Amino acid sequence: MRIAVYPGSFDPMTKGHLDIIERGSKMFDKLVVAILVNSSKTPCFTTLERMEMIEESVKHLENVQVEHFEGLLVHYMEKNNYKYVLRGLRALADFENEFQMASMNKKLYPEIEVVILMTNIKYSFISSTLIREIIKFGGDLKDMVPELVYKKINQKYGRVNDEDNSAVK
Repeated sequence: MRIAVYPGSFDPMTKGHLDIIERGSKMFDKLVVAILVNSSKTPCFTTLERMEMIEESVKHLENVQVEHFEGLLVHYMEKNNYKYVLRGLRALADFENEFQMASMNKKLYPEIEVVILMTNIKYSFISSTLIREIIKFGGDLKDMVPELVYKKINQKYGRVNDEDNSAVK
């Protein structure tokens, strides 16, 4: 059974993430979306909230499950006997970082193989970092995150217009 891990903070999950998950789920027998828990950062959403949003967003994909881990990805991979890592690449600027991480992970865990998918061009400018900035300053991000994530952001940050459940500008 070919099992791949798609690691990330997913804070919050974007449509770009969902695109990679949907495409990756067709390539592997099982795809594990693994949320990295970084205790030195203060996320917008708790690990549990992120897990629930991702689970709800991928419920149409039978071979996708959501987990979380702390520490090094390679330790998580070894512990679970996973061999494949799935990553998305938005632009050339991402390549250097992804290449460095893949090389280091291969050095630490030689059995690992990294599969990189090019992000759909319509999502190539979206990142969780930019989404957090948009949240901070009250911009509209409806077309950049899955519907459930959009609703959760609006609920959590008090950005809901009761009449139509859309973000207040």
